[in-house]
Amino acid sequence: MAIEVTPATTFDRPILRNLMELYLYDFSEFDGAEVGPFGLYEYPYLDHYWTEPNRFPFMIRVDGRLAGFVLVTRYNYFTEEYNAPDGSSPWVIAEFFIMRNFRRQGIGEAVARLTFDRFAGDWQVGQIASNPNATAFWRKVIDRYTSGQYQEIFLDTENWHGPVQSFSSPPKSE
Repeated sequence: MAIEVTPATTFDRPILRNLMELYLYDFSEFDGAEVGPFGLYEYPYLDHYWTEPNRFPFMIRVDGRLAGFVLVTRYNYFTEEYNAPDGSSPWVIAEFFIMRNFRRQGIGEAVARLTFDRFAGDWQVGQIASNPNATAFWRKVIDRYTSGQYQEIFLDTENWHGPVQSFSSPPKSE
């Protein structure tokens, strides 16, 4: 099985937007979101991934077939600062989606590892408290990736309610 995580191009933008609707539909089970007047959930930050620094959209393909996406940015759950000017904000998985027919095959973990490896440095990965399956997934993946060298803190702030795992991704070896 060939798993690819490739930067999303402007050509991929409408494809990613369509996948985002599937993701938001799945996620509505946990956040209670409802569709807007045009029958869409709409993700207000998607276009920012092609216009702002430190936002990185990726397409996921398995054996050449679309399998999902991952959005990476810089944010600090603890200080609530996005993209600190000094570059000190950790990397975060803003959104992570593996389509249902590709789940439970190790693809999500492989994609997470490829993503962590691509961005060396400090990471924070958060899950909303109402999605315990996501928490179990990320704990397992991050524990394996770091050999248990991570911290988890449960945040209960105005902007976040749920666990956040913090760890470091090693620099790429030459």
